[in-house]
Amino acid sequence: MPEADPDISKDSLLGGRVTLLQLRQGYRVAIDPVLLAAAVPAKAGDRVLDLGCGTGAAALSLAARVPGVAVIGLELEPALIRLARGSAEASALADRVDFIMGDLLEPPAGISPGAFDHVMANPPYLAADQGRMPVEPGKRTATVEGRAVLANWLAAALAMVKAGGTITVVHRFDRRGEVTKGLSDGAGGQVVYPLWPLKAGRDAKRVIVQATKGGEGAARTAAGMVLHRADGGYTAEAEAVLRRARALAL
Repeated sequence: MPEADPDISKDSLLGGRVTLLQLRQGYRVAIDPVLLAAAVPAKAGDRVLDLGCGTGAAALSLAARVPGVAVIGLELEPALIRLARGSAEASALADRVDFIMGDLLEPPAGISPGAFDHVMANPPYLAADQGRMPVEPGKRTATVEGRAVLANWLAAALAMVKAGGTITVVHRFDRRGEVTKGLSDGAGGQVVYPLWPLKAGRDAKRVIVQATKGGEGAARTAAGMVLHRADGGYTAEAEAVLRRARALAL
């Protein structure tokens, strides 16, 4: 079993509702996929696609929060698929969460256009020509765009979601314009939700963008959420989402 490997750690999310297996070295899951999953307005009976699911943090967090939802994670790296499947079993969620190996540029069977009520994605934050690349291969794959650039991720999300369904993306705040532009051809009613590290209005690093396929209405920027208190701990609002599995209302 993956959890017996000394190179693999067993961690918990959502106050222990999710058990996550991940490599001890290289890329490690932070809070972004948990916040992403909290923002998806899924309900029992919905089918959700997690594009580039990695070790499954967002997919499992969503399934743990919403009983009856079915989630499929698409991931290119077979090693991460194995970890994600082990996490689903350890979290007692394997009956509702499945992970499929494949490329979003050439989706495999089972990932069909218009087949999902919601699509969520946590794409790599850095363009290939932007800054220094991480040396460790796993971290580089997770954080730096490869053959699929941000526009490809957004196009895939739009293609896979049903009319009336939502696309939810977490990304760098300074690339929010690229995200909104990429979703504007086919999805409306966009909400830009900043994730402020310490104080609202001061250099947000992350943002959640959500849009409805075929939706109407002007884009709006929400107040967002402040993640940390002055002492470095999480705010009560962030704790409710990260530890107690509360939904994030955009």
